[in-house]
Amino acid sequence: MSRTARHIFGAARGCMVAALCVAGDLLPGAEAPEAAALSDSAVRLDWTEQSDGWHLSRVAVRTPSGEISAGASVGRYTLLYSPSAPDNTPTPFFLPGHPEPFPGEFIYPTKKWQAATSSVSLNAAGEERTFFPAGLERTATGAWLFRQETDVATLAAEWWLDASAPGDVEVAVTITAKRPGWFSIATPTLVELTPSELQWAVVPGYFQGNELNPNLPLALAYGHGLPDRPVLARERSVSTLASIATNRAGVTLAVVAAPGTAADPWPEDKAMRDVWRLGLSHMNRQGRLAPTLYHPVLGEEGSQLAPGEQRTFRFRYVLRQGDWFAALKHVINDVYRLPDFLALKQPARSLSDRLAALHRYVTDDRTSLWRTEEFGGLTIGAQAYLGGILGADKDGMKNSDYGAMWMLAKLTNDPKLVRDRLPFARNFKLAQQQTEPGFFQGAARGQYFLSKSRRFTEEWGDIAEPVALTYYTMLDLGNILLFAPEDRELRDRLRLGAERLLEWQRADGSWEVAYDHATQKPLYTETPDLRPTFYGLLVAYRILGDDKYLQAARRGADWLLKNAVQSGRFLGVCGDTRFAPDFATAQLAQALLDLHAITGHAPYRDAAVATAKFYVTSIFTHPLATGAEKSVQGRRRADWEITQAGLGFEHGGAIGSAWSRGPILLATHAGLFVRMHALTGEPLFRDLARAAALARDAFVHPATSVASYYWSDMNAGAGAFPHHAWWQIGWITDYLVAEATMRSAGQISFPAGFITPKVGPHRSYGFAPGRVLGEEADLAWGGVESGHPAVDTLVARSAKARRVFVVLLNQRAEPTTTRVRADVGALTGGAAVGWKNVQLRAGAEMVAQPAGDENQPVELPAFGLSVLVYDY
Repeated sequence: MSRTARHIFGAARGCMVAALCVAGDLLPGAEAPEAAALSDSAVRLDWTEQSDGWHLSRVAVRTPSGEISAGASVGRYTLLYSPSAPDNTPTPFFLPGHPEPFPGEFIYPTKKWQAATSSVSLNAAGEERTFFPAGLERTATGAWLFRQETDVATLAAEWWLDASAPGDVEVAVTITAKRPGWFSIATPTLVELTPSELQWAVVPGYFQGNELNPNLPLALAYGHGLPDRPVLARERSVSTLASIATNRAGVTLAVVAAPGTAADPWPEDKAMRDVWRLGLSHMNRQGRLAPTLYHPVLGEEGSQLAPGEQRTFRFRYVLRQGDWFAALKHVINDVYRLPDFLALKQPARSLSDRLAALHRYVTDDRTSLWRTEEFGGLTIGAQAYLGGILGADKDGMKNSDYGAMWMLAKLTNDPKLVRDRLPFARNFKLAQQQTEPGFFQGAARGQYFLSKSRRFTEEWGDIAEPVALTYYTMLDLGNILLFAPEDRELRDRLRLGAERLLEWQRADGSWEVAYDHATQKPLYTETPDLRPTFYGLLVAYRILGDDKYLQAARRGADWLLKNAVQSGRFLGVCGDTRFAPDFATAQLAQALLDLHAITGHAPYRDAAVATAKFYVTSIFTHPLATGAEKSVQGRRRADWEITQAGLGFEHGGAIGSAWSRGPILLATHAGLFVRMHALTGEPLFRDLARAAALARDAFVHPATSVASYYWSDMNAGAGAFPHHAWWQIGWITDYLVAEATMRSAGQISFPAGFITPKVGPHRSYGFAPGRVLGEEADLAWGGVESGHPAVDTLVARSAKARRVFVVLLNQRAEPTTTRVRADVGALTGGAAVGWKNVQLRAGAEMVAQPAGDENQPVELPAFGLSVLVYDY
């Protein structure tokens, strides 16, 4: 068929099927185009007609120095079709050196992995219809409309530029079924890259890297390189709905689903995470490197069509000179509109008020499930743990955040903590560490104590992990020793752990993932330990001062820079999910920052920033948050109140808990992200921290003030994890201190302790004085009512003067006026009955306030900071 005939045929189809003219009417009497192009100041796309249809002949970005090719131009369309529902039988895959199919005996990831290896997930289901479109017209709006007839469906694809975002090309593909069956539309392939041309590719939340890995479990379950086949990721675990690739010329291409394309995880009145409407891949169906999306997904919701039924897939291509992170930031801010989400947020309760309530919760034996047991001649104390532990009989016990425990005791001097909690929590640490000579001397016996079987154990087996030694010996003992430096027994125990870490460190600076307790043989040898295990030796150096620990920590960090950060490969710390990458990645970022603070070695700082950018792909940024009404347990809630957007997951990808439970409410990365913003000036870090931390009241249990762990539980409370309350105290305090430091440009700062074990990078405070407005001051607790749920407070007492500082943080994107009440008796320890002078520091000015007024009026700008200074 000639070009003119094809054009006339396409135009005739457009008149017969008006719905295919997506953006506007066709130009009347238009001649068949000789060529087609879309271009603006940032991008250029050229099509030329060949014997088999319209091909893309050039895809390039425009720069001041000229155009740069995005890769080998293609323009191929792919439509998938199946006359019957696709088979979902999984295909077995194996890790190197393992005879059993992955994931072996690990029950939690099994069903997820089976779903991830079905024929649809492996992108092997259905019949391909690949073509270059035969028909082309120009619409009255200036868009290009391509058409194609196949034996199973008619396709029309309209392309136009987004005038508000140079470099963005929007597309709407509509198919009309001719035959009954199941259909899936793939985004057309703009360009293809060879492996040698690839600089970086990422499907956020699943995998990233610059090379292909032929082992599918390592690539798909752990994100260690890119799968060597065009697997489909699911929106339930993809953090940002884009597939991104950068070539070695520095051109980045992202394919982005339009808001509303993917399934809403809470569409009306319940979680519906099983719905699969969007597939994302780093390859096209032909197995070549080319970011590609699929909608609907073959065999899934919306894919079955009768003759005459239509489906439309709307998406955009983002073409930029820049790296993957710049493209990701554009998608988050400009397509899924993170700033608009922050503008919607209206806290119903301040975080500082929650801290006071959490204090009450953790000191209530009944609600916090505090228990004591006799073991090894000691009375050990911990909270009940009712989550999954291999071999448990609902008898698990665990403490979580020792830094937060000692911090709260120091700030409140609460006898319930000082007398009834800390001594028995300390004993738990002593009992938890193995002191008998041998291969495991100094290591943690396990993070959990099982009271019925009278033993410590790990989450999923009788193993010992070097990173567990870092967590449950070095970090916990190190944080205690910051508050109790005179505790000689704990110092000796810390040294015992440090020596074991030294013994286990390999010559190249790395560690094994784990050892079998019975045989002492290394386990999980298919991957190295890509976690911040070195940090335990940094703790030892800070507490004990021996330079050999610092040098060993640096060897461990140097190895991670080369083997983890450069390749974007990480490992998690949740044994029940077989160590799928998780919040340990955020811990690595903070650990490297802490190492940089001691050494001044710039590569550690740069690697920390790079790792934090990787961790952004662990934060959900969809769906688009709105004010639409939804229902939670019969109560009306605005969509923005319950959205998963802004929250990080425990672990994502093909086998993580995000699959069924969604993200988590432990926003332990929030403080780190604020610090990253202060360090780099990148607003996305700050905005994601606020998206996670603020106005999450719908997830807070009304009676206990403990937030649920998993998003899917909404406000069910602590559930099986009462010890999480301590982590909540820890991360909220860390976040508030980080915001105060950042907003005051460093005029408010406090020395930080060590990272908490396991769940993230937040740190404890209060063991040493900080500085507020040039004065040495000690962090304090309570005694202030902010007068507004959007206003948080931090309190500090001058170390040398009779003065109290009340730091006020406006936690919304609009000005807030409030009246602050400061209890003079509580804040001065009963040393005064009234305030002598009150001043307000707002910006650079110090303004006198009426000292006799119990409630001080304060006006705060959007996300602003002020300090009330009380003299007595």
